[in-house]
Amino acid sequence: MKGITTQQGRDTLNRFKMEAASEVGVNLKQGYNGDLTSREAGSVGGQMVNMMSTEQQWRFTRNNVRKAGHKETVEFLMQVGV
Repeated sequence: MKGITTQQGRDTLNRFKMEAASEVGVNLKQGYNGDLTSREAGSVGGQMVNMMSTEQQWRFTRNNVRKAGHKETVEFLMQVGV
């Protein structure tokens, strides 16, 4: 955990990592986890990103400019990093 300068920061990040691993069903151990597959390690990191990023979704109907009287549903998915 390079760059984390306090023990409290390292402990917080480790708890966060363990929580993310638990949510995706990866059994992390304290210390060395070199026996994880790339998929397992990636799923933990991906879950950590998902937990940090809030996701918002908007759905609305608008008029189709090509055909009078037609409406279409447009969906926007936006991720906002915190």
